[in-house]
Amino acid sequence: MTAERRPSGPDRRSRPYREVRAAFSDTTVRVYQAYSPAIADKAVAAGTFLAPFSRERMTWIKPSFTWMMYRAGWAEKPGQERILAIEILRSGFEWALAHACLSHFDKAAHATSDEWKAALKRSPARIQWDPERTLQLQPLDWRAIQIGLEGQAVHAYVDTWIQRIEDVTDLARTVRRTVAEDGPEAAAELLPGERPYPLPPEIAQHIGCTDRSV
Repeated sequence: MTAERRPSGPDRRSRPYREVRAAFSDTTVRVYQAYSPAIADKAVAAGTFLAPFSRERMTWIKPSFTWMMYRAGWAEKPGQERILAIEILRSGFEWALAHACLSHFDKAAHATSDEWKAALKRSPARIQWDPERTLQLQPLDWRAIQIGLEGQAVHAYVDTWIQRIEDVTDLARTVRRTVAEDGPEAAAELLPGERPYPLPPEIAQHIGCTDRSV
């Protein structure tokens, strides 16, 4: 995994409103999920997800560490006590994005609401853009991506795309403690760098990425 120093502090420099950022190598990209110990222990041991993980439910993957911390409450929310970093194939990641539908109607992507609803129903993946977070979990002006996988996409994720699973719960706790004791600039030094992911232009357009900076 290629590491890059993360911008220090609550980085509020201008960035595109919607941009996929992640830690990635030549072949894999890192996403995060939070689970209960019952699911996390088996996943780390097996290198993929086993029951009680359910393939019948939509599973959401998040490339942003800080957004994952916001969603999981620094691994303190019930059922989200363990933070997992999952390295998946870039080919699978891009397939999911190419076959995804936005979770909300966007007239720039679909001519009518009915057209969007039909696309949403048949798509094996879903895209949601939410405010990115600082290391103090405050909202930023730009968006971080979440990808929801179901059906065909979940099976491919579990059986093919996942290359490695690492428990990074201790890292999450260390980062939180460092934010509180030494500030966000010191905490930022602990994280793998998230940088713009080089998406093919047609996929970037499909999922609503923007060049407009905020």
